[in-house]
Amino acid sequence: MTCLNSAQYLSQPHHDTGPAYLLGARRPGAELSARLWVPAPWEPERVILRQVVDGEPALSAAHLVARASGGAWWEATVRLVNPTNHYRFLLLSPGTEHPYVWFHAAGPADHDVPDATDFRVLADDDAPDWVLDAVCYQIFPDRFSAHTPPRERIAPAWAKAHSWLDEPPLRGTPSGEAWYGGDLDGIADHLDYLQRLGVNTIYLTPIFPAGSVHRYDATSFDHVDALLGGDEALARLSQALHERGMRLLLDLTTNHTGVTHDWFQQAITDARSPEADFYSFERYPDRYATWMGVESMPKLDHRSDMMRDRLLRGPASITAHWLLPPYDADGWRTDVANMTGRSGMVDLAHQAARDMRTTMRQIEADTGRQLWLVAEHGHDASGDLGGPGWQGTMNYHGFTRPLWSWLANPDPADDLDWLGIPTGIPRLEAGPISRGVREYTAHMPATSITHSMNLLGSHDTPRIRTVVGSRAAQLVAATALFTAPGVPTVFCGDELGATGRTGEHSRTTMPWTSAPGAAPTDELGPTGAWGKVDRVVLDRYRQLGRLRHELPALRRGGMRWVHAEGDLLAWLRTHPDGDVLVVLARAAGAPIDLDLAALPAGAVADVEVMDGVAVTVIGGAEGRLTIDATGPGSAVITLRPALPRSESVRVR
Repeated sequence: MTCLNSAQYLSQPHHDTGPAYLLGARRPGAELSARLWVPAPWEPERVILRQVVDGEPALSAAHLVARASGGAWWEATVRLVNPTNHYRFLLLSPGTEHPYVWFHAAGPADHDVPDATDFRVLADDDAPDWVLDAVCYQIFPDRFSAHTPPRERIAPAWAKAHSWLDEPPLRGTPSGEAWYGGDLDGIADHLDYLQRLGVNTIYLTPIFPAGSVHRYDATSFDHVDALLGGDEALARLSQALHERGMRLLLDLTTNHTGVTHDWFQQAITDARSPEADFYSFERYPDRYATWMGVESMPKLDHRSDMMRDRLLRGPASITAHWLLPPYDADGWRTDVANMTGRSGMVDLAHQAARDMRTTMRQIEADTGRQLWLVAEHGHDASGDLGGPGWQGTMNYHGFTRPLWSWLANPDPADDLDWLGIPTGIPRLEAGPISRGVREYTAHMPATSITHSMNLLGSHDTPRIRTVVGSRAAQLVAATALFTAPGVPTVFCGDELGATGRTGEHSRTTMPWTSAPGAAPTDELGPTGAWGKVDRVVLDRYRQLGRLRHELPALRRGGMRWVHAEGDLLAWLRTHPDGDVLVVLARAAGAPIDLDLAALPAGAVADVEVMDGVAVTVIGGAEGRLTIDATGPGSAVITLRPALPRSESVRVR
């Protein structure tokens, strides 16, 4: 049906589970008011809300409550009676072009649709409120800043010392051995810099002692690596962050340990030890399950109750230890959560997530704090979210991958890894991008998206600058990062225009002018390990960080697609305090007109245009916007709150 064309989003009905369209306090037993905006041409005879209650569909009538020039508002009641509450709308218009249309989280459909893409609301949503306001910065600890000169530390045998501005190895064993000397006190030295960037949350990749610089092959979870400053340095960093109102997220590998981990060493030394059950041996002691066939990373067996107790469950567990004083971390990023507890016919991934969340809930109950549990997941994470475990994911599938494939360099110098697919990065049109994102996000509660990390890249991927090939395209990507639903997560150095062809090659150092051991400053040199520092990009990241903090809709609003065709994407973040329209252009194109009355929204309050995008405002709340792209660029358009419905023409 024509209403499914992504260039015609404004002609479609709209509902989202943000605070402008789903009204009321979300708690078990509550009744919420669900608003549906129906554009004027539709004029359905009836609208019915279908909710699944205790596994059985329950139908109730929606009521026409107000008309505006661009359409009409319908309203129905959603009851929070189950842990996860599913609902969608049915629009009945006999004798019209669209007599029977379901509107669900994936959009309108002229056929019956499965419950899997219903709108979903959690009755007992304990995901941290502070995460909605977070701007996160990912730090690979060895590469950010060295407070103590490396020459004053005793490096382990695996470490091969590198000069601070050396280019990192491309891949393989040398990348795990390349030691630059960054430490935790070095991070504390530069918190002013991070706050000027808008950052209020730091995510550290693993900090435990290990057999490599990436530290995903831990030798122990009981202490912080002495190379990083030890336990005391983590306590100092945490205190410094919390004194500034900032937060700290740590990285825990629940899927495997290193082969030199004290648990594994005990396991292969004594077959009767409890630790022998922590791992899965095909032939004891030399053939065992591993992460991705890497023998230095033996896989943990979550069938072992004692292993679960030590790692995940209760106040004496590793999970709890680093969330408690004096470290007081604010949550965990769970490494390869998609693989944790899964091996052949054994699937205990959700058990592992529940174990961690139960431990964290007890700490929350005892301390009054809110803790964040986010899962690494490189593809579709929808089946692992929404329950009493992981609250969000590293959103590669719903953000990184689609944005890369829209902005990818049309003439790449060489093939880059397409997040695991053995081909170069495809360059797709805006329509397929928006449809893919909309369909994916329809499979999970909105809270799972808002509590997920959006990334342009990470320590496991090529750099965004290398993927898109130009400053102009990176600036468009940055606007998307800071305006989409989810937590904008900046990989250390992206804000300087750093490049990198692989995850390992992307682990570049920050080019501070102050030498290790000298009085730290936030001054940056002219070049980094990748080449020239791009201060235009840095200024843009700071501008976007400011907008994110200033505009409630960008942090806490719902999401509506507005336009997606060819080289232009536009979406609306919906919020009672005023919507925000975001426009992204990857190239020049024909101007488009947007009818404000069709959004619906109030008059334009402010326009920030960036680079190759111009915006012309005609009229007030019922006026129009003309978007003209002369090249790559973006715009953030702040709209005044729509008129209260008491001031609309109300239907009685």
